Amino acid sequence: MPPSERPHYLETTHDVYRAAANRPDVGLCCTTTPVWRLPGLSIPQPMLDMNYGCGTTLHPRDLAGEQSVLYVGVGGGMELLQFAYFTRRPRSVIGVDVVEEMIAVCRRNLVEAEASNDWFQADFVEIRSGDARQLPVETESIDIAAQNCLFNIFEGEDLDQALREVHRVLRPHGRFVLSDPVCDREIPAELRQDPTLRALCLSGALPVATYLDRLTRTGFGTIEVRARRPYRILSPREHGVEQPILIESVEICAIKDPVPADGPCVFTGKCAIYFGADDIFDDDRGHVMIRNTPLAVCDKTAAALGALDRDDLHLTASTWHYDGGGCC
Repeated sequence: MPPSERPHYLETTHDVYRAAANRPDVGLCCTTTPVWRLPGLSIPQPMLDMNYGCGTTLHPRDLAGEQSVLYVGVGGGMELLQFAYFTRRPRSVIGVDVVEEMIAVCRRNLVEAEASNDWFQADFVEIRSGDARQLPVETESIDIAAQNCLFNIFEGEDLDQALREVHRVLRPHGRFVLSDPVCDREIPAELRQDPTLRALCLSGALPVATYLDRLTRTGFGTIEVRARRPYRILSPREHGVEQPILIESVEICAIKDPVPADGPCVFTGKCAIYFGADDIFDDDRGHVMIRNTPLAVCDKTAAALGALDRDDLHLTASTWHYDGGGCC
């Protein structure tokens, strides 16, 4: 998309990341998830210095088989290298970025990675110039799409368009793994409209329920909230808010499953435990529980089980940490 057609706030974002490409800014983002340390994986220091994310999008259980991976917003190339660790095939990882300076630095870092990792070849990764809102990727050609601390920058329809593009390029049952800032309450409009704060991944944060709703309205039928951690504070002293606003880092996997007739399955870390007299409990809706064995349930199933008002069924609150094995 030509610069003249981009919204003003995105030009500010591109300026921030052009500068971060030319001069790595270690404090630009505060990643709250430890960097993966894997056997035989050596991450060049420039990649670590340019780890401009708020969490991780790398989950080894997503990467079984010969997966094709799309990573939107290449940064210094660290997560491209990490994904390539699992795929190990030419052009099996595609990176897309709109900032040419970042693309150039990323390519240079991947060449350095090739020199320090005997398993890695630079052609495992293909980098394409392009916009998240108009991905240069074929429809239904990708198994795993990922973005880290990028989509929160987009406003309104731009965010919806970026989500639709990810949904378009994913194969059926493909996974969109993301890490983004979210907030505990709405951020004031004057901060949301500040292009610099938005570019710094602060004022574009959405309440987590709003973000989940945007994902399900896009057509993702299964949502897994895998982690939720403190990230930053918008403070009265620095940002003029009446009370401090907590910004958290959330890690989500949105799966391109059909949306069930009774609504999407959103997993936020809830469990059901049956402790009655029988060996099993069957709710006649496809959920069979073994006595005294926790079953991870989506929020929809938790609500339905709670409505049964049984004294031999315990439902836990959301932990916001879900790692599979659920009811659906």
